[in-house]
Amino acid sequence: MKSVTTFSKLFFLFPALLFWISCGAQDQSGGSEKSEYEIQIFGNASPAVFTPLDTTDQYWKEKLDPHSYYVLREEGTERPFTGKYDDFKKEGIFCCKGCGLPLFSTDHKFDSGTGWPSYTQPVAPGVIRYIEDRSLGMRRVEVLCNRCGGHQGHVFEDGPRPTGLRYCINSAALDFAPKEEAASKLNEIGY
Repeated sequence: MKSVTTFSKLFFLFPALLFWISCGAQDQSGGSEKSEYEIQIFGNASPAVFTPLDTTDQYWKEKLDPHSYYVLREEGTERPFTGKYDDFKKEGIFCCKGCGLPLFSTDHKFDSGTGWPSYTQPVAPGVIRYIEDRSLGMRRVEVLCNRCGGHQGHVFEDGPRPTGLRYCINSAALDFAPKEEAASKLNEIGY
């Protein structure tokens, strides 16, 4: 009888343990700590300076078009080769469409052939938050705007040198600032 009781306890504890181990998203940046990607790219450089933005879902529904809302707030993705920045060639920086935080530079943009804008690194340390994503039966690293928490896409370890990383980003999550505006946008965050 004792083995049945032990089995029963294990039977009920096992699903709880699995749930705890495989929770969908886990913050990999440790709050204010640097992620291993940031250390790899920027070393000990000081992070960008900005005030985090905490707003309501209603705010985002009013501010964003439906497709950008789907990508930024519901962690959606656009179909490959449909985003306006995939084959984009102008010089400047790409900012979060939700809050305007500078995230990526055309200096680090490359054609990955995947159908999404791809970058080898963010524009500055601290602008991206990294979350482990175990959805779709695989382990990926989701990247979010560190100011507003807007979903940008994912980072993969199959990019070109010098970082070996590929930030695969949704065009719907970005706004473009031309080269003439880039310096002032970067200056706002201390870069």
